[in-house]
Amino acid sequence: MSNKRAHYPSLAGRSVFISGGGSGIGAMLVEFFARQKAKVCFIDIADAPAKALCAQLIEQGLPAPLYIRCDVTDIAALQAAIAQAAQRHGAIDVLVNNAAYDERHSLADLTPELWQSLIDVNLRHHAFAIQAVASGMRARKSGSIINLSSITWLKGTPGLPVYVTAKAGIVGLTKAMARELGGDGIRVNAVLPGWIMTQRQIEKWLTPEAEVMLMRNQALKEKLYPEDVAAMVLFLAAEDSRLISGQSFNVDGGAT
Repeated sequence: MSNKRAHYPSLAGRSVFISGGGSGIGAMLVEFFARQKAKVCFIDIADAPAKALCAQLIEQGLPAPLYIRCDVTDIAALQAAIAQAAQRHGAIDVLVNNAAYDERHSLADLTPELWQSLIDVNLRHHAFAIQAVASGMRARKSGSIINLSSITWLKGTPGLPVYVTAKAGIVGLTKAMARELGGDGIRVNAVLPGWIMTQRQIEKWLTPEAEVMLMRNQALKEKLYPEDVAAMVLFLAAEDSRLISGQSFNVDGGAT
């Protein structure tokens, strides 16, 4: 971890809730907030990597995050987890809607059931997580909500039409919620990652040919990693971005 990363005093002691925090970008978000001395709760469905992450952070002397096993498609369980986090750490100050599933799928194979399941895991939970934190944020007249979208909807990336649709919907939801909640001092923004080199992406899709195409498409000729996304999310969570809302930030090396 680079020692040149920014430090945000305004995040110390803040109650932070992150969905999909057990691996990939989500795990880096948990670590970055822990390094800011925030009180972090994260949810995931994969126990082993989530528990390993908690142990790793504790070994590094960082504040222990609260991990709750939760499937974001179960809205009652999701909102119960948010309530549990608020009970432990105080009302949520920062909500990061990160959980997603980018498994490839084709138009030919699409069924109503597949459509609904992919919308549920990639879009629906964002709205209901926001619903669960809104009252607490309104009471304090402050809060930051960051929704993880993707540049795939800007590019019309083929091979995952429902995922792309959901990621476009997240930006629409972000705009709507920024207006809906802004009168109470609550900020809502979206972060749109490009191709981020998580372990899953490297193992499943990074071939020499794909890397050549990636470098051709990006203005900046370096691969992006989870910490590049986490750095942007931290900025949007902190008071440094106190008058930024309803915006979308592409973290893609200049690919769009």
